[in-house]
Amino acid sequence: MALTHQDISTLLVLCKKGNQLAQLEVYNRYSQAMYNVSFRIVKDTALAEDCMQESFLAAFSKLDSFKGTATFGAWLKRIVVNNSIVHYKKSQKYVPISDSIDLQMDTADSDGMATEDLENLKVQEVLQGMKALHSKYERVLSLHFIEGYDYEEICDIMQISYGNCRTLVSRAKESLRKKLNA
Repeated sequence: MALTHQDISTLLVLCKKGNQLAQLEVYNRYSQAMYNVSFRIVKDTALAEDCMQESFLAAFSKLDSFKGTATFGAWLKRIVVNNSIVHYKKSQKYVPISDSIDLQMDTADSDGMATEDLENLKVQEVLQGMKALHSKYERVLSLHFIEGYDYEEICDIMQISYGNCRTLVSRAKESLRKKLNA
């Protein structure tokens, strides 16, 4: 039975029954996106891959709790983000102080550059600026701007109050502005 053309709801029903081919198809559809989500949080290839795979295992074992109020992708992404944050916090306890972020950027003359190249350079500058921020600031900006979470979702993920979330996002934005203007 070809599962590649099945819609996700059909695949999820098969996954609940323990169909490994259906699980593999769901994994193939979502693994790259979920890896990217995890990598943006943990910043380590191997750890991101581990988080992503553990998240899939957790999702498949908890499919009965998936209510369908959100898309499966959004539900899975929430699992990946939460799992990645837990792993990130654990890994930060053991990171030597000498490991610092490489802030080297190639400086290029903007004369004669295509508009698209200039926009890519600006995006890279913003991402490099985010990497130079305090880890909480970087995480909250990544969740808000890159992942697209709203304040309530960030509050749940980071386990902070709504007021603290707004303050944290505001301070992170201001810190990023200062880094970019420096």
